[in-house]
Amino acid sequence: MSSVPTSDFSDSSLSVIWSCPRVGDIHDADLQERVQHKLDFKTKPVGSLGVLEQQALRMACILGTDTPQLEAPQMVVFAADHGLAAKGVSAYPVDVTWQMVENFLAGGAAVSVLSRQHGIALNVVDCGVARDFAVREQDPEHKLPQASEPRLWRRKVAYGTADCSEGVAMTAEQCAHALRNGAQLVKSLPGNALLLGEMGIGNTSSASLLLARLCGEPVQEVTGAGTGLNAEGLARKIAVLRQVLDHHAGVSDPLAVLAAMGGLEIATMTGAVLQAAAERRVIVVDGFITTAAVLVASRMQPHVLQRCIYAHRSGEPGHQRMLAHLQAQPLLDWQLRLGEGSGAALAWPLLQSACTMLNEMASFESAGVSTKS
Repeated sequence: MSSVPTSDFSDSSLSVIWSCPRVGDIHDADLQERVQHKLDFKTKPVGSLGVLEQQALRMACILGTDTPQLEAPQMVVFAADHGLAAKGVSAYPVDVTWQMVENFLAGGAAVSVLSRQHGIALNVVDCGVARDFAVREQDPEHKLPQASEPRLWRRKVAYGTADCSEGVAMTAEQCAHALRNGAQLVKSLPGNALLLGEMGIGNTSSASLLLARLCGEPVQEVTGAGTGLNAEGLARKIAVLRQVLDHHAGVSDPLAVLAAMGGLEIATMTGAVLQAAAERRVIVVDGFITTAAVLVASRMQPHVLQRCIYAHRSGEPGHQRMLAHLQAQPLLDWQLRLGEGSGAALAWPLLQSACTMLNEMASFESAGVSTKS
């Protein structure tokens, strides 16, 4: 399936060929009051566990219970190539995308190591890598990943996007196909927590473009060095992104923007986020590119944001602006900018601790401890 170099398609054509999952409001005042009461009467001063208490309350509300349990966490790394990379917007060659997919599956990447450490199942999705992968023992659809056995899901829509400085990155049909792939994949995965990761040389450019168009941010202020561009390379990247925005000046609908300037991995991830939100899974968002998928999803279904927990604040300047637009408070600020889902994996044990504290820590009454005078 090849991309068509034109932006002349109807915004509504996407909604005709892809039905978006409905994401309802999960606000429950009674549940929130019960959970807050439990937290306030644990054997500690009120609020003394800070953000840990806030996250316990948030997960209880997402899962709809005052005894939240995180089950069978699924790390899903969405991978694809970008036609725009040919314009020199990355310090690394496009071959790194497929090479890193192999590294994920071999267990040598940061996300592989951290997922294995924390017992998180690792799923790698070929959404549009510009290369085919060898047949693997885990290929049959009924085989699900184990913590020590990563799984490759073949969901290739095209061999990378087209160069969005000359036409659309994806046709409407390709974008809808990717969205549908993401939603269907989540339906097939067990558990109640989805951790987001990504891989794709050039995808910080797509994230910057989505932020600039959907939030009205100046592109030069939300574009960073990505994989390590020098000053000259960064200036070239910004010039290319300005060209893309000018080329698609009339595109504003969120899905049309995604098709025109996004990536196949971002589109597939957007579909996955929407489905996970509809199923009331806890969605652990990693860095700049994964947050871009959440941004697009939230413009379609605003209540998506009720289900999201943000692992960290990236070193990419655009990520800070994007988090501000989403009114998101990330858990970590460790200058991470690797991607892959590495930040989501690092934050995972904090979320486990929050649930354990809520469920197992004694109350003043059960422990026979005197309350505050």
